[in-house]
Amino acid sequence: QHDSAATRITDEILISMQEYIDNELVKVNQVGDRIEIEMKEQMLFPSGRARLTRNALAPLRALSRTLKRIPSHLQIEGHTDNVPIKSKRFRSNLDLSMARAMEVADFLRAKSNVDPARMVPMGFAEHRPIVDNETPQGRQKNRPKGKDPFHPRRNPGPPRKTDRQHRGNAASSFGIH
Repeated sequence: QHDSAATRITDEILISMQEYIDNELVKVNQVGDRIEIEMKEQMLFPSGRARLTRNALAPLRALSRTLKRIPSHLQIEGHTDNVPIKSKRFRSNLDLSMARAMEVADFLRAKSNVDPARMVPMGFAEHRPIVDNETPQGRQKNRPKGKDPFHPRRNPGPPRKTDRQHRGNAASSFGIH
């Protein structure tokens, strides 16, 4: 059974993100009282970079209007594939995933006035893949992203069953709890 407050917040997020859900750029899941928002990588960051694209700004602003009205904590996660990064700025995929999570948290704080005390940016790199990293298709889905900055507690192992699931593929994610 869903917590009624979580269900109400999920509904608000679904409404604010409907255009992006319809275009399969965002996925929203409610698992008990936790809400997971996953944003596709191509919408958030260019490959190997931690600077938000112009395409990321409108959806993050739309989402932030809902997020700043709710008192919940936000877990902002970055994930990558398992192909080592070759960059002067980032020593590893972990550095990149953490920088991307921070970039999203900074955007939410600076542009949308989301209280930074509510946000926990986290980088998981390839260590908690969204899907298996053994195939080119799996690596593409895990390619560096930000939080989500919104990707919550993913871990290798069997996929979790979700109660309310909406279309899209993961990249960056937010966990709201």
